[in-house]
Amino acid sequence: MNHERYVHYINVDANSRQRFTGAMTLTQPLAEARTTGRSSSPARTGALMATASMLCVQLGLAVSVGLIDQLGAEGAAWLRLLWAGALMVLVGRPWRVRFTRSGLVASVLLGVVIAGLTLLFMAAVARLPLGMASALEFLGPLGVAVARGRGAHRLTWPVLAGVGVLLLTQPWSGQADPVGVAFALAAAGCWAAYILLTQRVGDEVSGVTGLSISMPVAALVASLVAGPETLARMTPELWLVGIGLAVLLPVVPFTLEMLALRRLTTAAFGTLMSLEPAFALLVGLVLLDQVPNLLAVLGIGFVVAAGVGAERTGARVDLEPLPVG
Repeated sequence: MNHERYVHYINVDANSRQRFTGAMTLTQPLAEARTTGRSSSPARTGALMATASMLCVQLGLAVSVGLIDQLGAEGAAWLRLLWAGALMVLVGRPWRVRFTRSGLVASVLLGVVIAGLTLLFMAAVARLPLGMASALEFLGPLGVAVARGRGAHRLTWPVLAGVGVLLLTQPWSGQADPVGVAFALAAAGCWAAYILLTQRVGDEVSGVTGLSISMPVAALVASLVAGPETLARMTPELWLVGIGLAVLLPVVPFTLEMLALRRLTTAAFGTLMSLEPAFALLVGLVLLDQVPNLLAVLGIGFVVAAGVGAERTGARVDLEPLPVG
């Protein structure tokens, strides 16, 4: 409309006040329209991407549990990362892209973190129920949400999600393997770093090209840790299973998360990850016969509520979207 040119849009943040200059005729409706167009839709799209990613992660982990008996936790992680690195090189073709120095460094660091996250969490899943391990790992995104959130309600959703995590893990029962808990907490630290680095890489490199550097780096790190020992156990069938697992986890979910982090703040994304333990609990019940108790089911309600709150207030508006390709 013609009257839009008389309103100069200065700044809109999903969690702060709006400022305008120029003629003020009809500015309130226009402000609402601009805010809705720039924040609500990206927030919903980012939330859907993050949700699909979480479902892929938990399905991939449930299938990977069967590989632990054959290859060990480190071997199962190595097989997934090896194929993921090869697939992302073919898809992303990094040799055709000119990286900035900061973008390249961030992509390499992200690969190291992905390797640590995968190896540590598989070690945790080998010792803990899937729901409990995912709930402990969620403490990483929760910390990001607390540290990077803005607005009057920035502590509300992490606190609500934290209550859900306590109900899911039930640390007072004393049934958790302490070594598994330590691995899950270490994975939580890697997940926090993963969120920050994934957003950095997604902002600096168009499409998913950054992952074509990060995934091979992750595969190399995992190969140094578990490759030589695992190679002796490999069979043709396991190699084929590894391709399918690599697509399910980590290629598809990590790609979705990178795209989601272009649309969400790190705080909103971190709190949305509170849905991960709930997905893990349900997948563990259906595929692994890990039956939750009543408190764990109640915990699902808390983390879902926190995820909804994050989705409603978490759109990124500080950057223009990069082209996908």
